[in-house]
Amino acid sequence: MPSIRFRLNGVETVLDADPDQTLLSALRGPLDLRGAHFGCGANECGACYVMVGDRPAASCDMPLWSVADKDVTTVEGLGDADHPHPLQRAFIAEQAMQCGYCISGILVSAAALLKRNPAPTEAEVRQALDRNLCRCGSHNRIARAVLRAASEMAAP
Repeated sequence: MPSIRFRLNGVETVLDADPDQTLLSALRGPLDLRGAHFGCGANECGACYVMVGDRPAASCDMPLWSVADKDVTTVEGLGDADHPHPLQRAFIAEQAMQCGYCISGILVSAAALLKRNPAPTEAEVRQALDRNLCRCGSHNRIARAVLRAASEMAAP
């Protein structure tokens, strides 16, 4: 079995796996990271989004070989209970989630946006999150949370 090398949440990772399996199956299987979820399997819902470099990407249809020598960030890489990312704090403060199934992908997409554009407008937030589906209808709270995190991250 070939080895795939990449940086996962800032840590050099070597995975002996089928290079044609999806990144999502590797994350949820041998790497035991459960944040990214299987939603549609066709890059249509965003539940499986991770950041590759500084862009959100659907891990459900991305072959593992395609992340060789790249930086991959999952929701687990954004922060943890002791040191949450500003987005995670803002989502809690704004009560911007209900069932939670889509939130990991939305957080990753929002983190990618704030990496590229630290002071987005509400329209830019909505556009950046357009491919992330939330069936609970929390879109307005989600947009407020992203804007709140952007303000927090910009504060001295």
